[in-house]
Amino acid sequence: MPSHDFDYDLVVRGATLAGPAEVFEADLGVRDGMIAAVGRNLRRGAEEIDARGMIVTPGGLDPHCHIEEPSEDGGVQEESFSSGSAAALAGGTTSFICFVPQWKGHPIAATAAGYEARARASRADYSFHQIITDPTPDVLEREVPALVARGIRSLKVFLTYDPLRLTDGQFLEVLATARRLGAFVTVHCENYDAIGWRIRALLEAGLTDPLQHAWARPPVVEREATHRAIALAELVDQPIQVFHVSCDEAAEEIARARARGVKVWGETCPQYLTLSTDDLAKPDFEGAKVVCSPALRAPGESERIWARIREGTLDVVSSDHCGFSFATAKRDPGSSGYGQGGAKARPDGMPAFNAIPNGVPGIETRLPVLFSEGVSTGRIDLPTFVRLTSTNAARLFGLAGRKGTLAPGADADLVLWNPDAERALTNSDLHHAIDYTPWEGMRLKGLPTMTIRRGEIAVRDGQVLAEPGSGRFLARGPYALATPSGRVPDGFDAAARR
Repeated sequence: MPSHDFDYDLVVRGATLAGPAEVFEADLGVRDGMIAAVGRNLRRGAEEIDARGMIVTPGGLDPHCHIEEPSEDGGVQEESFSSGSAAALAGGTTSFICFVPQWKGHPIAATAAGYEARARASRADYSFHQIITDPTPDVLEREVPALVARGIRSLKVFLTYDPLRLTDGQFLEVLATARRLGAFVTVHCENYDAIGWRIRALLEAGLTDPLQHAWARPPVVEREATHRAIALAELVDQPIQVFHVSCDEAAEEIARARARGVKVWGETCPQYLTLSTDDLAKPDFEGAKVVCSPALRAPGESERIWARIREGTLDVVSSDHCGFSFATAKRDPGSSGYGQGGAKARPDGMPAFNAIPNGVPGIETRLPVLFSEGVSTGRIDLPTFVRLTSTNAARLFGLAGRKGTLAPGADADLVLWNPDAERALTNSDLHHAIDYTPWEGMRLKGLPTMTIRRGEIAVRDGQVLAEPGSGRFLARGPYALATPSGRVPDGFDAAARR
């Protein structure tokens, strides 16, 4: 509680407050880690911040990042919860949702307990999606309901990757289970067999460069899988989100489905808004740094993705942070990581495109890159930026009212921005554990100068003050957006009979 001499623990004065629907000047008062008041000339705070000339947005919510994720062979991704959450906070992200893995042939319990224990080292608030790779009756009927009861209310499925993918039949069972439990489903949409067919032909032709990663996964394989995932979700009447949409063709499938009333949402990432196949084609194997899936697209495609953002088809921008250092994992033919089609080394000792671990680091750069390329260029306005980076993810994943807003009663997660500050982005300034950033040298305009998490200053002028273990697990209860639409083909509800 604040001292009897003060009305608030903290007052942020004179800022331009940017919410999901409006921008206005006001003071913001914090009490007990929550926003207590928004207005002019608020009474005194025990601590005061002069924010005149600054923009204040809600703390970012990154709903898609891979951190310290274990693999079946015993390895663990090098980005720890301590380093990854420090990077998140430094970039203005106060909460994130990462992934509890499941391995084929194993129950969820084989990985969940240890992973959740690791997450307690986080400095930012956190929650989980549960990956489902082996939807056995025991997993769906016993383990998933127990997870949902503990507040892990979203499931992730893959339609590609050798160790992760589900068949259409398995996907239907996951959708039906999620519908019964009031859970949300997120989907990686690419056609597994089509990708494998292309990989084999490329390797037989001796085409092994990082650029061929994009050739193996052209937009049509993403478009087809997006159409199929939406159709199956529509059959079951289960709300879904399509993760990391990279091309207009996939976005069009989402737009068409939404026009006919399907509860489907689309997410994209900064890499699809700023990078292209030109980056995959860089010499000296530099293209390996930006190998991710879906793949980067041809120059010009990013502007079509921006257009889909402006029309509302794509309403979340996540990082899909999945870091593999260039000096080690990205250049190691034997590295474990998201790949497909078997490892193959090139004559120069570097891995062929299909053996390069998939993923780029971006949890710290997500907000600054989007602010610079979106707000500062005029592609989007401030309320759109707020919706893309926090408010819409909070709605989709059951955290609305608590995260992603500057309204009284919400957690006091705030980012102070200097909209005029400029600097070149360089990896040496970042806090993640990865040895590169795909945006090295990019000139940014508009930078976060302070991050406040639940009323406490977590980052000031690039220095991370939040201690490991100070983040909190975000349990998520039932919420309306995850409920079905009530429409099934012919009125026959197959999912209700499972």
